[in-house]
Amino acid sequence: MGDSTPLLSELNSAESEPPLLHKHVPSLDSTIERCIGDFGWAQFLQAILVSFSWFFDAQQTFITVFTDAEPTWHCTQLDDPNNSCHSASNVCQLPQNSWAWDWPRHTSTISEWALQCSPSLVQGMPASAFFMGCLIGGLALATLADTSLGRKNMLFLTCLVMSLSTFLTAFSSNIWIYSILRFITGFGRATIGTSALVLSTELVGRRWRGQVGVIGYFCFTLGFLSLPAIAYTQRAHSWRTLYFCTSIPTFLYCIMVHFLVRESPRWLFVRGRKEEAIATLKHIAPINGTSTKTPLTSSFFSNLSFEQETRNVDLYSAIKVLVKRRWAFRRLSALMAIGFGVGMVYYGMPLALGSLDFNLYLSVTFNGLSELPASLITLVFIAKMNRKTSLLVFTSFSGVFSIMSVLKGIHPIWTTIQIVFELVSFFSACSAINILLIFTVELFPTCVRNSAVSMVRQAVVLGGVFSPMLAAAGRVNGGFLSYGVFGVVVGVFGLFVVCLQETRGRGICDTMDEEEYKQRETATCNAVPGDV
Repeated sequence: MGDSTPLLSELNSAESEPPLLHKHVPSLDSTIERCIGDFGWAQFLQAILVSFSWFFDAQQTFITVFTDAEPTWHCTQLDDPNNSCHSASNVCQLPQNSWAWDWPRHTSTISEWALQCSPSLVQGMPASAFFMGCLIGGLALATLADTSLGRKNMLFLTCLVMSLSTFLTAFSSNIWIYSILRFITGFGRATIGTSALVLSTELVGRRWRGQVGVIGYFCFTLGFLSLPAIAYTQRAHSWRTLYFCTSIPTFLYCIMVHFLVRESPRWLFVRGRKEEAIATLKHIAPINGTSTKTPLTSSFFSNLSFEQETRNVDLYSAIKVLVKRRWAFRRLSALMAIGFGVGMVYYGMPLALGSLDFNLYLSVTFNGLSELPASLITLVFIAKMNRKTSLLVFTSFSGVFSIMSVLKGIHPIWTTIQIVFELVSFFSACSAINILLIFTVELFPTCVRNSAVSMVRQAVVLGGVFSPMLAAAGRVNGGFLSYGVFGVVVGVFGLFVVCLQETRGRGICDTMDEEEYKQRETATCNAVPGDV
């Protein structure tokens, strides 16, 4: 999944309403809610346009599944007396003139640059560089959407960087330049999901934020599903064609964002840009019929009670607060450990599909489709089950079925069983990520909640940094070093959930002191120390 979950916005908005500074003075939030509380076509079109960035984000996240896949090969010496070629499973053990690729060399980076016998570190370097770029970009760009750039400009610039670097990637002459450009692509797309989610949900009333978040999730799934379709139609062409086909539509999308997308009125008000905020509300509200009842003018907003942005929104200041409080640090550490394990499976499994004896295009399609029921199952589990229990179940399922997917069988049906095991593991990882991020929202107070979620998401991406190298290593031994390691890691790291307290049905605090007071109150009522 890409960067976030659509359920986050719903939970966050429901519990973080700003207090009124004066009892009889309307707040900024309540006034904007009067303007855009109803859901009209203008907001719907804005939400669709903003959320569609997830489509291109998904394409660049998983594109190396096809561009860096090792092609199939065949023996060229039919009269081999020792039958050494037909019995070999690794081309590195054969003379160069005894085998050949089934497709032209330029269909994959592995065959074009003769990387089939290179170490797994080299083969997985481009994908690892991409996730490393995501990791560093997520830390470096985390606060720009809240401070100087805003949501719209952040979305525009990150999509632009991603599209241009993707286009330049098609001209790579070797693995090193290719990896550098993939790093830049990852750095650029690091905040696309967050910017799109925040902007789309701030353009609608609180009643519709959860539904609008789902739009972004489905766009991500559609982008994932578009890859096998594009790759299959271009399977006889160069791997560079796939980068061309995905970069040009992304660039056109950037132009649409620049001219058609509106900035968040909430962010504009908080930054003191009242006239621009009113213009945005006028653009959205008339179709809903609100502006005919209440004229949107500067005087209408003159007596509002709200704080202009003067507080420190620096991510690193919030991290200091999380580290200084022992209970917060222990919670964050446990959540990041779980995120690392789940991220390794989520990002690694599609990359490792080439090690299974199953059609690559179909298997990637099935993986993309499995994200849809994962979202629905998450909704059911969040409403009816404990967070700890559901997270433990999904990480355990993901670990067990990941290990089972590398087991070999003699019967031909075992190939189908393998892909079923892999799909169950991937589906469980998708569900675990959704629950993990919601769990994080509920475990931390408002003042550090965004920073905590950001750190957990970075831990998920960190798991993705290591997964490409393991996926490359798994090609040699039938997946034992990929799916086997994925299963062990997510299973072991998922056990950290026992260190956390349950949050189902529990209120969310706004300050660190309030959270600590609630812990002491709970401990006193139970007469035993509470969970961390």
